[in-house]
Amino acid sequence: MPEAFICDAVRTPIGRYAGALAKVRTDDLAAVPLKALMARNPKIDWTKLDEVYFGCANQAAKTTATSPAWRSSSRAARQRTGRDAQPAVRLRPQRGRRGRAGDPCGRHRFRDRGRGGVDDPRALCPRQGQRSFSRAAEIYDTTIGWRFINPLMKKQYGVDAMPETGENVAEEFQVTRADQDAFAWRSQQRAGKAIAAGYFAEEIVPVEIAGKVPVRVETDEHPRPETTLEGLAKLKTPFRDPGTVTAAMRRA
Repeated sequence: MPEAFICDAVRTPIGRYAGALAKVRTDDLAAVPLKALMARNPKIDWTKLDEVYFGCANQAAKTTATSPAWRSSSRAARQRTGRDAQPAVRLRPQRGRRGRAGDPCGRHRFRDRGRGGVDDPRALCPRQGQRSFSRAAEIYDTTIGWRFINPLMKKQYGVDAMPETGENVAEEFQVTRADQDAFAWRSQQRAGKAIAAGYFAEEIVPVEIAGKVPVRVETDEHPRPETTLEGLAKLKTPFRDPGTVTAAMRRA
């Protein structure tokens, strides 16, 4: 079978929570790099593309539109490019979903595959009743961690959210608050220098947001190179008392 190759790669800017990209649907956002890849590679016969893979962990926030096709972010993104003939597959690993979206491409050694990753910043998700044909409905905040909990799963494995897992790891391996702050500070400094040097410019596709005042987002919003160690030391540890994990480590 033919070998697998990475032929081209682009991405949208990484948005900050409640930032400029917050009002953009994730399926619309996912279509941006797909369209850019098609434009950057005009000699490719895109009708021969077999499948499109997308990694997405929080699919629940995308099930509110009326058309069944929009229940899959991967399919919706593919449709937004104007080409709907090829299947679009959505993968849901809870960690590393963007990288894992490429696994089927390499495992099957097929060249004619595309992959990407998309997640929804909207955090309030509805859940219907747990019994068949139930008319009950609940609203859960999924900003941090798993909230649609199976009681048996919780009893057997626990359902610690990401920050809680961070606290567990810090306790087990004796990672101090000072070490975490230093790591977060270095991460922000390196990101700031890389952006200033244009390191990511070639891989980023700008996002145009229509409105009364159109907005063009072309750089990552997330990094905060102005961060200081003194400022980080003042952050609270909201995930455990006493704890060591702060919002700085969530952003590092």
